[in-house]
Amino acid sequence: MLATITDYIWIAIGVTAAIIGLIFVIVILHFGRLWIQAKFSKTPMSFFELVGMSFRRVNSNLIVNTKIQAWKAGLTGITTEDLEAHYLARGRVPNVVVALISAQRANIPLDFRTACAIDLAGRDIVDAVQTSVNPKVIDAPNPSLGRTTIDAVAKDGIQLKARARVTVRTNIKQLVGGATEETVIARVGEGIVSAIGSSESHKAVLENPDKISKAVLDKGLDAGTAYEILSIDIADVDVGVNIGAQLQADQAEADKKRFQAEAEKRRAMAMAREQEMRAEVQENRAKVVLAEAEVPKAMAEAFRSGNLGIMDYYRMKNIQADTGMRDHIAGDQSGPSDKG
Repeated sequence: MLATITDYIWIAIGVTAAIIGLIFVIVILHFGRLWIQAKFSKTPMSFFELVGMSFRRVNSNLIVNTKIQAWKAGLTGITTEDLEAHYLARGRVPNVVVALISAQRANIPLDFRTACAIDLAGRDIVDAVQTSVNPKVIDAPNPSLGRTTIDAVAKDGIQLKARARVTVRTNIKQLVGGATEETVIARVGEGIVSAIGSSESHKAVLENPDKISKAVLDKGLDAGTAYEILSIDIADVDVGVNIGAQLQADQAEADKKRFQAEAEKRRAMAMAREQEMRAEVQENRAKVVLAEAEVPKAMAEAFRSGNLGIMDYYRMKNIQADTGMRDHIAGDQSGPSDKG
């Protein structure tokens, strides 16, 4: 019975050893290749660091290859912990190393922490370094936004349509928090509009378009942006419409409508005044009729009071008849002479 238990114990020990050996072989096969690759590349990388990456869920292949690339380029200050930290922060480790190598070759001051900060900010650090080495050209305005020219009006009222090409390179120090390419385009467009607007004549702009670019460049439009403006070149200047004439025509039309409205107002007031005068005439006629109606009453009262006699009344009627006849004769005589 004791022999049987001993056999089981040895069997269990053998199985356990086999399992441990299998795990060891798997670990050696999985991480040994990377460790040997790092050793032959003369890149310091311990075997336990590779094993620890698997527990931290770090892509060991990516870290090893990136560190070998960095050390071969002379960036010996970058440690495995730095690469792992940036990887765990959801950073693009290969992009950072490639950007550091490019910056080193071009003598651009860029350290690992700054590169990681730029990468974590969402900027393409590789493109930023390449743009710093090889400046790029930006069209102002950007045709993809729907506008092809920058429209401005000179002091003589003539519209000019300009297109500019801005040569910029990345300002690494202001890449984090600096304004983007759209801000540079907007500032350049604003500067061109201001420069054309301050010109006395559109002919002066057409004769010397470089004055506009110099005036815009001297304003320091790249302040606070992620770029450094190297040059602003006016690619094309076309003559547009006569804005001054259009504005004068619009003003004349507006004045015409205003004067017509004022004249219509005065006409309406005159018509209203005429109606008021007619009403007043009718009112005065009514008063005359009322006054004439009082005459018979007054005469009757004069007869009753003895202030007016019958003979006085007849003499008054004769005078009225004689006056009416004279007026009638005078009217008949003046009529034909007036017509003649």
